[in-house]
Amino acid sequence: MNSPQILIIEDDPDNARSVADAAEDAGFTTTVAACGTDGVEAFRQQVPDLVLCDLVLPDIDGLEVLGRLSKLDAAVPVIIMTAYGSVESGVNAMRMGAYDYVTKPLELDDIQSKMRRACETSRLRRQVDKLSRSVREKYTSSAIIAESAGMKAVIAQVEALADTAATVLICGESGTGKELVARALHVDSKRADGPFIAVNCGAFAESLLESELFGHEKGAFTGAASTHKGAFERADGGTLFLDEIGDAPATVQVKLLRALEEKEVRRVGGRETLKVNVRLVSATNKDLDAMVREGTFREDLLYRLNVVTLRVPPLRERKDDIRHMADRFIARATAENNKQVTAVRPDFYTALESYEWPGNVRQLRNVIESAVLLSPGGVLSAASVALPGNRPNPAVAADTASGTPIINDNMTLVEIERAVLVDRLRRNDGNRTATAEQLGLSRRTIQRKIKEHNLPY
Repeated sequence: MNSPQILIIEDDPDNARSVADAAEDAGFTTTVAACGTDGVEAFRQQVPDLVLCDLVLPDIDGLEVLGRLSKLDAAVPVIIMTAYGSVESGVNAMRMGAYDYVTKPLELDDIQSKMRRACETSRLRRQVDKLSRSVREKYTSSAIIAESAGMKAVIAQVEALADTAATVLICGESGTGKELVARALHVDSKRADGPFIAVNCGAFAESLLESELFGHEKGAFTGAASTHKGAFERADGGTLFLDEIGDAPATVQVKLLRALEEKEVRRVGGRETLKVNVRLVSATNKDLDAMVREGTFREDLLYRLNVVTLRVPPLRERKDDIRHMADRFIARATAENNKQVTAVRPDFYTALESYEWPGNVRQLRNVIESAVLLSPGGVLSAASVALPGNRPNPAVAADTASGTPIINDNMTLVEIERAVLVDRLRRNDGNRTATAEQLGLSRRTIQRKIKEHNLPY
C-alpha cells in the first residue's frame, strides 16, 4: 500500500524540516515547497492527500494558496499553520475552506494527530466523489440507449431542460423507462449533488401518501411514534420524482398544488410551515387531460405539473434501440446470475425486433434474463425467446406420481421454467432460499419468478 502524500508549504527551512520529520514519522511521504507559487505548482504536478501551508509566505499568503488549491481540487484537505496568538486568522482560514489550523510553535504530537484525521477525511471524500461519479455515469442522459429517432428527441429535451428549474411531466406507457429519464434530468443538472427522492403515488394508501410526501409530527395519528420528514423535506436542494402522479387522491392533490405554488409544506399534525427548495418531476401512464374532464384530477395542478411535457415512446416505436438494449441486458443478467453466454445468434435479435412488446423495456429485460438463465450451452437463439402467444401447449403441470416436472419437446422456455420452479419449490416446501441455492440463482430472482408465474408460494 502506498504511503499518503503530504505537501508542506513553508518558507522557514527549520520549521519545514521539523514538520516533514513529524509527517514521515506518521507514515507520510513528503514534498516541501518554500513559497506559495511553488506550492501551487507542486500541487498541480501531483495532487497530494493533504497540504500543510504556512499563513505567512514570501510571495502570496496562505489564504491565497488555499483559494488556488481549492479550484484545482477541493477534496484535498488543507491545514493552515499560523503564529501563536493568531487564532483569529486560523478560524478565518477555516471559514474559507481550510480543514483545520495549528499554531506555532508546533506541537508535533498534535500535528501528527491532525494529519491522520485529515488524511482519513481526504480518503472518505474521494470515495464519495467516486461513488457520485459512478451514479452520474450510470444515470446521465448519455447512458440512455437512444438509437431511434424518438429517443434521440427525448435525450435532446433532457439535455435542454436539465439545468433549468422547470417542472417536468414525463408521459409514457408502463415500463418505458420514465424514472430513468427523471434521473437523467437530475444527474445532468446543477442539483446533481443534492438528493433524488422517488415516491410512487400508487403504492400508498391516501393517509400514508400524505405522510410520505409532507411528513408528520410525533403523535399526529395512531402509530406516529416519532417525527417523520416527508419526501419534500428529504429532497430539499435536489429533485423530487413523483411516479404515477395520476393515482394521487384529491386531498393530496390539493396539498401538492400548495407546495408547488408556495414552495413550502406543513407536516401532518404540525403548525409550522417549512420552506423547501425542490425541483419536481412527475410521471404518469394515464391520460391526465381525460382525468381532468372526468373530474378526477385537478386542472390547476395539471397546469403546474406540465410546464414541460416529455413523452417517452413505447418500445414498439423504438425498434432501433432493441438490439443495443438486448446486449446491455444480456451483460447484466450474466453478471447478476453468474451465467455465461457463449454466442448470440442473429435470429435472437430478429425475434426480439419482430415483437410488439406491450410490457415495453421492463418486459424485454425479463424475457432476456429468462433466456440467459435457461438457454442450453449459453447459446441465445430465436428458440430462447419465450413470448406470450408462442405457447402451443397449456401451462405445464407436475407429474404427481414421480414428483418431477413434465417436460416435453413442444414446451416453451417459459413453460419449462415454470415447471422446474414449481418442482423445486414443492420439494423444498416453498423455501425460497433453498430453491435459489439449488438452481444457482439469487433469492431475489426466485421471488420475482414466483410473482411472474403467479405461483402459490
